[in-house]
Amino acid sequence: MRARRPVVLAVFAHPDDESLACGGTLARLADLGYSVVLLCVSRGERGGAVESVPASAGDLVEIRKRELDAASQVLGLQAVHRLSYPDGNLRWAGGYQLRDDIVRVIRQHRADAVITFDDDGLYWHADHVAVHEQTSSAVGALGVEAPALYYVTMAPGAMQLVVERASEKRWVRPSSGVWSIDPKAFGVATNAPSFALDVRPWVARKVAALQCHQSQFGAVSPFSLLEASEASAWLGFEYFRRAPLAGRRERMLEGMAAQQSRPLPLV
Repeated sequence: MRARRPVVLAVFAHPDDESLACGGTLARLADLGYSVVLLCVSRGERGGAVESVPASAGDLVEIRKRELDAASQVLGLQAVHRLSYPDGNLRWAGGYQLRDDIVRVIRQHRADAVITFDDDGLYWHADHVAVHEQTSSAVGALGVEAPALYYVTMAPGAMQLVVERASEKRWVRPSSGVWSIDPKAFGVATNAPSFALDVRPWVARKVAALQCHQSQFGAVSPFSLLEASEASAWLGFEYFRRAPLAGRRERMLEGMAAQQSRPLPLV
């Protein structure tokens, strides 16, 4: 009888979050034979795009769906679930129903581990913080049957280095969208991660997945302007901590970290 593959469920707010937060880890897990499933809570209809996109929210929803499908293929995801909670309003519109929807998907796939934002939501995005809260509540509600829950954040300073390097190559930073956010906000003032995963061999896949989300990062994004050595240095480690919840005690991601090279220091 064929052994069941371990299942890792990633829960994020918008199309593109999965690639930015931990695309390298998701690709690595998929290559190792894990069944990697994504739950995207909103359709991303508010956009935050850096280039002109159709005015119709419906058109943007379809664009972002196609982008997420393409990124999911690049990363090797087994399945993608899409919910329709309102983009930009997740802290107030989700509530118990969102928590229950997350529980449903965990149970449907019998997830062994869940990955979501840490409490900073990468850069204190309210929707990201809401998904952190509701995913934590969903996993906590499962008690001793809960999967392992991991919070991901970014290395402070990494996005600053990416933006500065792109600017040196005459990239013009947009006044709207994700690039309008102060890059110093990414990974700042959150709980310290307890381990890092070495995803340097998967950085090219991570960057390719990010490039699928052109409506958000641009046809020419700072990621696409990095040299391979720069991408490896600044995006090649992804940082996690284990949630302090009761439940399964398998050291899934921790075990992977223990076998890898010493991570680069947070900058």
